[in-house]
Amino acid sequence: MDRDHRHRRMLRALSALLQYPDARLRSALPEIAAALDGERALPRSRSAELVALAQRIAAADPYDAEADYVDTFDRGRATSLQVFEHVHGDSRERGAALVDLRTTYERAGLRLAPDEMPDHLPVILQFASTQPERTAREFLGELLHVLRSIFSALVARQSPYASVLAATIEAAGGSAEAAPVAAEPALDDAWAEPPAFDGCSVQGQARTRGLTREPQPIQFVRKPSLSEGVKA
Repeated sequence: MDRDHRHRRMLRALSALLQYPDARLRSALPEIAAALDGERALPRSRSAELVALAQRIAAADPYDAEADYVDTFDRGRATSLQVFEHVHGDSRERGAALVDLRTTYERAGLRLAPDEMPDHLPVILQFASTQPERTAREFLGELLHVLRSIFSALVARQSPYASVLAATIEAAGGSAEAAPVAAEPALDDAWAEPPAFDGCSVQGQARTRGLTREPQPIQFVRKPSLSEGVKA
């Protein structure tokens, strides 16, 4: 088996491990573990970590495996697998980047399912797995800063999924070195909408100063009548 083929199979296995562990994925885990153990596309120690993760998911209660996945990737932005969220947030730039990425896939002859986002990391890995190793490395290498950020957040949470990000970083030609991670805000705070009026809180007209709230005066301005406006 040539090097390109081993690299492609490894990327597909990494993509699978980052997908939601529904019944279909769990049934494929023995095959995924065997591929990771036999391809030799990664260092032996990294392959062992990935095989252990596959076995852990397979042995877990299905509900627990699914709940762990949601807790890991869908609660907080630091570990989100939507890559462009880490770059553009919810700005318009993300929308334009998604269109460009979808176009890249279509030019390569790939079509996404209606419910798939182009920047979902498992989708990105699937696309990379269709390319020669050198091209795949260059493509993933452009995302190294995001991959390292997600990896660092997973390490901080002591998540076994960190091994998948580590392997992805190494597949992109980088080194998996965790960096310090700032504390995340509470989930409700992270997704809160900005206030409509500067200094106003949902609890009333109050501006925060230090640890206290100061009442803010409300001024009503009388609008002149139409007749008054004509006289002026």
